[in-house]
Amino acid sequence: MKRKIILNLAMSIDGYIADENGGYDWIVGDGSNHLDTIQKWDFNKFLENVDVVVAGKNCYDQNILGEYKDKKVLVATSKEMEDHDNYRFIKDDIVQTVLEERKLPGKDIYLFGGGKLVDHFMKADVVDEIIIGIIPTILGKGIPLFLNNGQEIKLKMDEYIFENGIAILKYSKR
Repeated sequence: MKRKIILNLAMSIDGYIADENGGYDWIVGDGSNHLDTIQKWDFNKFLENVDVVVAGKNCYDQNILGEYKDKKVLVATSKEMEDHDNYRFIKDDIVQTVLEERKLPGKDIYLFGGGKLVDHFMKADVVDEIIIGIIPTILGKGIPLFLNNGQEIKLKMDEYIFENGIAILKYSKR
């Protein structure tokens, strides 16, 4: 079975994945549960099926990748950096590196973010699944999830979960 590249991110209603300073403390529910679905989102279960995490240098710099110590973490960067621990820094074509990784035996590949990194994968049309948590917040400005990539990608909804005011939508390519 082919390893999947899965984009899994939270996004404000107006399409941002971080505030303009890269902050993400706004990624919380609204405290209500009256619309919750029976099925709940289990992020830990998602992570059990992943052995590679792909992120940009800003994510690395913010120290938000520390919880992935048992995974190979590929970090896209424009700088020469020395690999260490479970981090591998990719200065070359990150999409091609991940496609080569996908050919190896293993679990799925978690495309973590940010926006510029995601854009490379969307333009290459290699993302197999998209899981988006829609946070009940309008930021007004910030770092957008999707840049103007100029192409249409048709999706089909595979699953939806509603919990604590957050809509979690899972899509695959049609």
